[in-house]
Amino acid sequence: MELLQYAIPPLAFLKIAKNVQFYQEKMGLDKIGRQDEHYAVVGRDNVKLHFWKCNDKIHPENASCYIYAEEIDALHRELKAAGVLHPNGPLEDRPWGTREFAVLDEDGNCITFGKDL
Repeated sequence: MELLQYAIPPLAFLKIAKNVQFYQEKMGLDKIGRQDEHYAVVGRDNVKLHFWKCNDKIHPENASCYIYAEEIDALHRELKAAGVLHPNGPLEDRPWGTREFAVLDEDGNCITFGKDL
């Protein structure tokens, strides 16, 4: 029996409401769970992201998250059209066996999307 099912490390944000709006409008995370001025949960398909409020930009600018995706090329096109791609995270096959790309949110969190090759 597997005891561990999945992990959701929360990402830090300076303004929760502003970032929930960003993730809804730019990233398509349309499922909204809890949301107040200190914490929020958003989701899309089978993924949930948790956000916590912080007061220092050092936290989001040094945080990241990795999300596995099935249709990585289609997702890349969608997020490229939304203008959220990380300037240093192009879509490419990596030597460690994944095809991946990265995006940056407005507070500096890096979200990498990948698919096993």
